[in-house]
Amino acid sequence: MSNLRVRFAPSPTGFLHIGGARTALFNWLLARHWGGTFILRIEDTDQLRSVPAYTAAILDALRWLGLDWDEGPEVGGPCGPYYQTQRIESYRVAAERLLSKGLAYHCFCQTRDRAHLAAAPIGNDDTGEPETEMPERAACRCNLLDRNEVRQHQAKNSYAIRFRAPREGETRLTDLIHGSVIFRNQEIGDFIILRADGIATYNFAATLDDAAMQVSHVLRGDDHLSNTPKQIMLYQALELPVPFFGHLPMILGPDKKRLSKRHGAVSIQQFREDGYLPEALINYLARLGWSHGDQEVFSREELVILFDLGGVGKSPCVFDYAKLEWLNAEWMRRLGASEMSRRASILWEQRSWLDCQQAALPRLAAITTMLLERSRTLVQLADKARYFFDIPLERDTAAETQLLVPAIRPILIELADRLEALTDWSVPEIERIFRELAACHGRKAGDVIQPARVALTGGKVSPGMFEVVCLLGSQLAARRLRQAGERIAQPAKGR
Repeated sequence: MSNLRVRFAPSPTGFLHIGGARTALFNWLLARHWGGTFILRIEDTDQLRSVPAYTAAILDALRWLGLDWDEGPEVGGPCGPYYQTQRIESYRVAAERLLSKGLAYHCFCQTRDRAHLAAAPIGNDDTGEPETEMPERAACRCNLLDRNEVRQHQAKNSYAIRFRAPREGETRLTDLIHGSVIFRNQEIGDFIILRADGIATYNFAATLDDAAMQVSHVLRGDDHLSNTPKQIMLYQALELPVPFFGHLPMILGPDKKRLSKRHGAVSIQQFREDGYLPEALINYLARLGWSHGDQEVFSREELVILFDLGGVGKSPCVFDYAKLEWLNAEWMRRLGASEMSRRASILWEQRSWLDCQQAALPRLAAITTMLLERSRTLVQLADKARYFFDIPLERDTAAETQLLVPAIRPILIELADRLEALTDWSVPEIERIFRELAACHGRKAGDVIQPARVALTGGKVSPGMFEVVCLLGSQLAARRLRQAGERIAQPAKGR
């Protein structure tokens, strides 16, 4: 394990999703735990679907999660990542090598022209590759062409290169998670390694890249298990060392089906926009398929120390949004009001809520402290703080109709005057003003507090009213009370 080298190899055909992020995390943790190397490789050979913007989004998501990679092709510059499109020529050279050894052959069949197959194909593999696979010793008839026939076809037709898979026996795998796995070779069939456009297929490119980058351990999702025997065959045919393979359990939605967009947010960008913290998401992803006793909350440093493949389960795991929310709230409290106010400030500034006077960190920290226990995400915290800023309120019209009645109008105006004149601006003095005013008008304190809450915050629910008023400040509090009084409809004359 002292020379452990692992990689994460996303395809830039979409955003980084939960499954990919967990794969990246487990590889990163394995490398950091053993002092190994974590490599990032962008598998961008699918030129029709690969989009540079997705590459940028993947890199941004990894950086936000704190999953840094260790090396890349740049000399003297920032690390990586590697790109498969930079290695296209090496795939062609390797394919020619297999051709020269009789371990591959030219295939002139169109990708989906089944008339050229000796048996019906089994369809696409899990990687989304479009090439045709052939089961139970079925083989492309191009396998039977002699050299002269090959030359004749080459002069007229484009061609792919198909690997000649072993016909007999078994391909065995000792999986780091699942243990012994056996594949019958006759069920694999010959498979394309180089398409007619000269681009390597997934299995061929991944095998050559992992060998060139000296990857010692390939840790990836269960959906890649069907690719593993093909890759082992390629390693053996090319006389390359076979790495250790480990396949992580599938992540399912609450309905026990594979996690997808229909279950809600699955991209890391979406979780970030929804207000989840990277600390919480890393913690939760680590617990998706891995455990260490009954412990639920882990810091990044603890995960590096404790992570091992022995703690990874074999069974699929279910993504639980409620548990993620709980973990997120836990991490918000652990990070504390000062740090959370700093992060919330970014959202407040993006929404143009902050001005120079209101941006004082002690005040923002006090607001955050007040709202922290009531919030489960950073966005919730930021949104709940809206009424603390000098911007239009989001008003609950039903609450206003119920509580802002004509009889309360003079009380709100008088409350505004008293608060504005208060010299000792503190919670005890603000409370005194409220209670004295209620007594003067023969009312209970709640009869003043609740209408004032609606006037000051826009709704019937908030933290303690006196603390809220203290953080609002005398000018903003007085102005909102008067504005609420002005909105109250006056009774008609003669009534």
